[in-house]
Amino acid sequence: MPAIEAMTPRSRIENRWPVAKEGLPFILGFIGAGLVLALIGWWVPAVPLLTLGAFSLWFFRDPEREPPAEAGLVSPADGTVLSVSEEEDDRFLKTRAKKISIFMSVWNVHVNRAPLSGVIEGIHYEPGRFFKAHLDKSSRENEHNALVVDAGEGRRMAFVQIAGVIARRIACWVSAGDDLVRGQRVGLIRFGSRLDVYLPLDARVKVRPGDKVRAGRSILGELP
Repeated sequence: MPAIEAMTPRSRIENRWPVAKEGLPFILGFIGAGLVLALIGWWVPAVPLLTLGAFSLWFFRDPEREPPAEAGLVSPADGTVLSVSEEEDDRFLKTRAKKISIFMSVWNVHVNRAPLSGVIEGIHYEPGRFFKAHLDKSSRENEHNALVVDAGEGRRMAFVQIAGVIARRIACWVSAGDDLVRGQRVGLIRFGSRLDVYLPLDARVKVRPGDKVRAGRSILGELP
């Protein structure tokens, strides 16, 4: 079974649940089993299951967020900026680009959001390995799902959902040709992962390694 789940209904993007629906099987499964065991007095196995249920409820949280009034690209993910660099992007933009890498730990919100408004030019999914997401080689070798966005006036960028050593499921809730709105939900990666953002060389980057960012709220930079 492929590790990416493509889901396009608007209800997934305009979520009104406090948690992402991908988390419901974990939340209901752990809590339900824990409650059953607790009711019959089997507290030793019940407590770990209830703890896992509480963790799943917290991990899959999906808070409402409004993008800032300040213009610019918002972060597609919660996490820590690993690196800001330049490299030849032969996969997505097909040119030399600025690259911002963001690491999401298990403690971060894992719902991903659109960095800017535009049209999805293409979505490129590639199966791969599951190296630790903070390693540089995970950008190219790990399983990933890339969204290339046309922001108009010749401006293009890409952002890539990358699976990690624990994250084995990428959910993408949009499709090629869809209109994106800055800050809207676009997908999710389970249990620790990475997002890479590719920008044209003349883009202005406003973050640096070590910065903490929030999806849909923190400004990464500006397109020309």
